[in-house]
Formats: sequence, C-alpha cells, structure tokens
Amino acid sequence: MAVARFLLLLGVLVFLCLSEVYCEGQLEEGFEGVRGPNRRLMRFIDCGGSCKRRCGAHSRPKLCIRACGTCCARCRCVPPGTSGNREVCGRCYTGMTTHHNKTKCP
Repeated sequence: MAVARFLLLLGVLVFLCLSEVYCEGQLEEGFEGVRGPNRRLMRFIDCGGSCKRRCGAHSRPKLCIRACGTCCARCRCVPPGTSGNREVCGRCYTGMTTHHNKTKCP
C-alpha cells in the first residue's frame, strides 16, 4: 500500500513538472514572461520609441532618454505624454529612485 501511494505521488509530481515546462514555452504573441515569484505576463513595448516621445520636450533629452530607458526596461511601461502621468505605470515606475533619493523615472 505504501509503495502504491509513493508511486502515485511520484507520478503526480512528474506530471506537474512536465506541465510547468510545457506551459513556460506557450506565451501569447507580444508578451514576455517574468521569472521568479512575480510570474505574470508583461506586454512587450518599444522602449526606444516610447522614451523618445516621452523626452521630446525635456531640457536634457539624452539624460532623460537614458533614465527612461532604464525605467522602461525594468517596469515595461512608459507613461503617456511628455511629463506627469507617472502613476499610470504603477509603483515600479513611481518608486524607483536614484542614490540621492530623487525620482529616477521621467
């Protein structure tokens, strides 16, 4: 009886592992997966183009584009418009700070 339970448990574990591997490869087009405890699908966006639009009216566009690119790569979001609207991207975008505790993302 104990051997049968062990084999059943082993079979269930193998099934779960195989189904996890199979599901990892199936993502909708235009989405990419995030590994780790924060497993969710995030839409792929063109960070370069989005940041150029965001930083178009900035007084220091190269600095703005560099910071925006970092934030976009980490958060997969660039707020609409040339300023403001940072809350649209959530805590990831609004909570990122520099070493001097200034907001990092434009």
